[in-house]
Amino acid sequence: MNPFETLRFAFGGLAANKVRSALTMLGVLIGVAAVIVLLAVGNGSSQSVKDSIEKLGTNALTVSSGGGFGGSRSATVTKPLTVDDARALADPASAPHVESVAPETTTSQTALHDGTSHTVSQVVGTYPAYFKASNSKVAKGDYFSSDDVLGSRKVAVIGSTTATDVFGTADPVGKKMTLGGTPFTVVGVLATKGGTGFQDPDDVVVAPLPTVQNAFTGFGSLGQILVEAKSADATTAAQSEITSVLMGRHGLKDPTALDFRVSSQASLLTTQADTNKTFTVLLGAVAAISLLVGGIGITNIMLVTVTERTREIGIRKAIGAPRGVILGQFLAESTLLSLIGGGLGVAAGLVGSHFTIAGIKPVIIPESVVGAFAIAVAIGLFFGGYPANRAASLRPIEALRHE
Repeated sequence: MNPFETLRFAFGGLAANKVRSALTMLGVLIGVAAVIVLLAVGNGSSQSVKDSIEKLGTNALTVSSGGGFGGSRSATVTKPLTVDDARALADPASAPHVESVAPETTTSQTALHDGTSHTVSQVVGTYPAYFKASNSKVAKGDYFSSDDVLGSRKVAVIGSTTATDVFGTADPVGKKMTLGGTPFTVVGVLATKGGTGFQDPDDVVVAPLPTVQNAFTGFGSLGQILVEAKSADATTAAQSEITSVLMGRHGLKDPTALDFRVSSQASLLTTQADTNKTFTVLLGAVAAISLLVGGIGITNIMLVTVTERTREIGIRKAIGAPRGVILGQFLAESTLLSLIGGGLGVAAGLVGSHFTIAGIKPVIIPESVVGAFAIAVAIGLFFGGYPANRAASLRPIEALRHE
């Protein structure tokens, strides 16, 4: 029997049980689509975080409380970061490779304006140097000044999301809003940065540090200190100077027992890449289980098909059909199930990847599309092998006796 005849018989066998064949293909379809979409979500999440980190600038450093990555956290006394620490880092004599320093304290408050209420996820108290170090540009109005910090003035620069949710289509510059019970005058609106998954970087209010401390957080420890090195090449030197200055201020002698950590964009990208790689592999493994279930479904359906067509197999063998023809026919049927299901799964996966999922825009990995389809076809061959071999091994006399 030539290949075309084998395919014709295979299509006929599948068409004889349309609903059963369709449900089996659906299992393969879901498995292939799940692999493509979930890997795309993992890749999209990785790309989103990477873009967010890169927007901060290649020469930005973040100083935060707690032990360093991979280091010991056995410091005798853990000292929080303070404004005095930030001032020490801004001293050119101690840290010549540091361009600017912006201490930060962060909280969340509800903003009110003209009857409209909106909960701002990030209220940042800081210095004007924050805007340059974090690569935050103003689209309307202006930044607040050092005089605003010294005078603890109630002024704020807001993100584009905050501006839309609180003021609607009106220009917020020069208008007042009440933030956590304290009136603030909006002096500027930041340019849109774009979403990064679960947190919107444009839903932010940036105000002078003393104002935020006095109104919300108190004059205690800082959340972190944002440091800008003089250039991207000076980042490593600046990081060493920061570590040296803070070790002296915190009375630390052992560099493996720090009560703070200094993170550069390069280290953040490396950590993020490793984390998202694990995340993507996990998503792929979960999706692969769906493909495995689809393969088991093919085995189940083909075993039922062999049982139902035992008499037909006996007749064909009795009139001279060789073992290879019977084997090829049933392998062709199982492969067609996975081939059609896999093709539809690829289409469903490509369509599904165009939608935002859990705040993440999926980014398709071309290799995952080819790989998922190839694995689906291989699964059809593998899981269809046992039923096909069982059909080909039937003795004609026993098959003819089967009712």
